[in-house]
Amino acid sequence: MRIRPLWIAAVAVLLPLAGCGSDTGAGKKKPKKPPATQNTPKETPRPGDQTVAMTWQGKTRFYTVHAPPGYTAAKRVPLVIAMHPYPADGAYAARLTGFNAKADKEGFLVAYPDGLDKAYNALVCCGAEDDVGFIGAMTERLVGIWKADPRRIYATGISNGGDMSFKLAVELPDTFAAIAPVSSGYIGQDAAKPTYMPKTPVSVATFIGGADQHYDEFELGITSWSKRLSCTAGRPEKVQGKNVTRTSAQCRDASDFTTYRLPDMGHSWPGSTDATMGASEAGIDATDLIWEFFAAHPKISP
Repeated sequence: MRIRPLWIAAVAVLLPLAGCGSDTGAGKKKPKKPPATQNTPKETPRPGDQTVAMTWQGKTRFYTVHAPPGYTAAKRVPLVIAMHPYPADGAYAARLTGFNAKADKEGFLVAYPDGLDKAYNALVCCGAEDDVGFIGAMTERLVGIWKADPRRIYATGISNGGDMSFKLAVELPDTFAAIAPVSSGYIGQDAAKPTYMPKTPVSVATFIGGADQHYDEFELGITSWSKRLSCTAGRPEKVQGKNVTRTSAQCRDASDFTTYRLPDMGHSWPGSTDATMGASEAGIDATDLIWEFFAAHPKISP
């Protein structure tokens, strides 16, 4: 993982721990459905970027919404929630992933929630806030005010943010149609419990690098998810003639689980040109593949 000098000290401490963090806040129970927000953010649905402040559990939280050209709230559109690593923020997630350009081309909303103190309280790290409740309340606002399509809500992220997408899939039932964790996993104390799994179908596309020091943990997480949901995998197939394989599985609840394995990649986002966590030489573009997966996976009806 290539690190800018400013990040070296922080990352050196974090990388030895699974998912780039400690067990701070792990194992805390979260509400299945978030209560109403404590204030009304002043936001006006319109094309472009808009940063919104809201109060959640007595603290000011922020998220940025990107809407494509020609967007109006008169029509339901898909929503992608993209989450940053630790330590970072939503602006970095936007730069790293390039989802704004993808949204402009394909016509969907992107929301970038900021973790408090640059962290989310995900499966193994790094904060202690009720981020499940915060992101759930944010999503409700995006459905109500921005007219996001409740059948096409998706979550993705890298490292701490990718771990968070797994947590959201489990702890916000009937919210997400699919998630796409990158360089992250279904790991930690909660994920080790046999009952910790989605109660409603959530399809998954995940990207893991063979040179990532957490690779073995991520593989164990894939195995755990697959066993709990009785997912049957096909044979691995080469992707685009590169040294990348894709394994697709179908689970008993009709959800899909697709795994991209990149043996030469570290803790990175495939296809990104970002100097810190990008892997432009990976041979695939995760952002393109994630949207392709999301577009093919609306919410599964009961």
